Amino acid sequence: MTCHNCQIEMVKAGFYGKNRIQRFKCKKCGKRLSDEQQKPFGPDVRLPAEKVAMILRCLVEGNSVRGRSRLCQVEKRTVLNMLKLAGENCDRLFRERTRDVIVKDLECDEIWSYVGKHQRFLRPDESSIGKGDAYTFIGLERHSKLAVAWHLGKRDQESTEAFTAKIREATADHKKFDVSTDGFVPYEFAIDLCLYDRANHSSVVKVFHARKGERESYKPARFVCVQKDSVSGRPDLDRAGTSHVERKNGTLRQWCKRLTRLTYAFSRKWENLQAALALHFAHYNFCRVHGTLRVTPAMEAGLTDHIWTLQELIFI
Repeated sequence: MTCHNCQIEMVKAGFYGKNRIQRFKCKKCGKRLSDEQQKPFGPDVRLPAEKVAMILRCLVEGNSVRGRSRLCQVEKRTVLNMLKLAGENCDRLFRERTRDVIVKDLECDEIWSYVGKHQRFLRPDESSIGKGDAYTFIGLERHSKLAVAWHLGKRDQESTEAFTAKIREATADHKKFDVSTDGFVPYEFAIDLCLYDRANHSSVVKVFHARKGERESYKPARFVCVQKDSVSGRPDLDRAGTSHVERKNGTLRQWCKRLTRLTYAFSRKWENLQAALALHFAHYNFCRVHGTLRVTPAMEAGLTDHIWTLQELIFI
């Protein structure tokens, strides 16, 4: 290291702090400097990397915002700021790294949540943009358990087309694959528009028997059968199904507090929900070891050769 005043080489002068940061001293003017430390999310974040990693670890383990602030001994605003920065970083990383994925069977589904208040509680003078019902579209590769694409939006044609466009960006184009969805009608046009040359589309609809006279809203109805239909192309109906992506919905509700049912936790801002989902899907693909695979989904899909740490999500 060179002294800024004397322009001569400085000598080592011991270590500083509990992290043992190397210090240097100029023999001529006595000026002392330390090694430049890499800051998480750029130089504007003053928290040490260990504290930021602790906050993010609480985020991905399903803790609430106030609970994270108590556990990490930081302000609630600090937790939200770290969430937004991590969400932006993870969204960029997800788009850059999830490319040319070889897909054999893709399952698509959407999971409901809300921002601010339920859709039915919006006043006539309130805009539904950024409020009310919010649906997370998920595309899961069945064999590698990789989340190929995801999208946050309304349950309409526009959001469905944006979701399928993300699937096209992420998947390889040299081989056709089968896509299984539920009976949501906009999938038919969106997949035919964006994946016409690489996907065979089948719909999977589960039929339940409605019980009359029973008022237990949380009691599941009796399962009857599964109806499988070919929508476009030549899908293999024997392999068609949405069970794995529905199980992924359960994982999302378990580990993302904003989507957990029957709690006080929900998103008050659309951008906070967007950031939380970006962090979850990046962590799920690259950091979390899948119980069945014994590796991360990204390793199984050939996108990386090791299990990522939270520090890699911070600094990449």
